[in-house]
Amino acid sequence: MLGDDAELTAAVLAAQDGNETAFRTVYRAVHPRLLGYVRTLVGDPDAEDVASETWLQIARDLDRFDGDADRFRGWAARIARNRALDHIRMRGRRPAIGGDETELTGKPAESDTAGEAIEALATGSTLSLIARLPQDQAEAVVLRVVVGLDAKTAAETLGKRPGAVRTAAHRGLKRLAELLGEDPESAGALDALPPQREPQDSAVTSASVTHMRPRTQKDM
Repeated sequence: MLGDDAELTAAVLAAQDGNETAFRTVYRAVHPRLLGYVRTLVGDPDAEDVASETWLQIARDLDRFDGDADRFRGWAARIARNRALDHIRMRGRRPAIGGDETELTGKPAESDTAGEAIEALATGSTLSLIARLPQDQAEAVVLRVVVGLDAKTAAETLGKRPGAVRTAAHRGLKRLAELLGEDPESAGALDALPPQREPQDSAVTSASVTHMRPRTQKDM
């Protein structure tokens, strides 16, 4: 287990025992990536509200969660997606789903790999470019590359086959490279994406709703 993953796993376990400092550690480690995912679903104006609802549910259900850092990321992403879709339904809007491989121009991608810096992704031009992808590609790219899920866990989050998620992520990264090539000011932004995580042997488990003292973002 990687160092950061080991630390996150330990923090999740401590948070389940009621350690507020550990919960804040979990929040700070996962929130920027999760917020990026929520933005691809509901847009900037509503993202913070949906993310807050997500963390309230995470806090409420945490003592029933069972798993390591990878499983936690997948579990949190599923909660975020459900809250986002609930928000969209409540507002009477639908996700901007559309597009397929015919949108690709066929130009060779300059890059479909990634560097290690997540900071440039959370607030920079890359998220704006991701928002221009078809919804399936945008979600696949964010879940695999930003949130850091392997293909199997991302597929479970989206209710799709792992192969379909890999394909959507590949097409999305290719299209991002094309968009970056059209926008010189964004040059290098794709390299800010961290590498896609390889699948591991563990399966993702979900947690049912339990009662726990709700935390607010102020606590985090």
